[in-house]
Amino acid sequence: MSAVSAISSTKTAAATDGTDTTSTASRVPQKTLGQNDFLKLLAKQFQTQDPMKPMEDTAFIAQMAQFSSLEQTKTMTADMAALRSDQQRTAANSYLGHRVTVDDGKKGTAVGDVTAVDARGTEPQLVINGVSYPLSSVLLVEPGSLTTPQPVSSTGA
Repeated sequence: MSAVSAISSTKTAAATDGTDTTSTASRVPQKTLGQNDFLKLLAKQFQTQDPMKPMEDTAFIAQMAQFSSLEQTKTMTADMAALRSDQQRTAANSYLGHRVTVDDGKKGTAVGDVTAVDARGTEPQLVINGVSYPLSSVLLVEPGSLTTPQPVSSTGA
């Protein structure tokens, strides 16, 4: 099933001098059809079909199967995006304490230990020397020089 673009247009009111100033001021393309659009189309198809030649049940079943397949594909796409996001956060967390070399975005590189991961945006950011870099900018990962803090003894010395 291919995507159909619907275009809406608006008209401006007639000018005060009586001339018509009709124009297509804005066009907003819609990229996908949803379940409601499919059901409206199907209802319209039933209303306008020739009563002497009604739509065959096999055609109706084929359309329903295509729509079901489309819905499953959309769901799978959303699930894959969530899985990718989770995998990126896991990968970013695995860099904590490691020394990394990243592309600094200015035709150079930055090297340092990953001290934090900022996962607030669309892609996790690695914090190196107080500066955030996207996970996708990692060029090299090495064992880090950070040490874990030792717990403070609560016994009196």
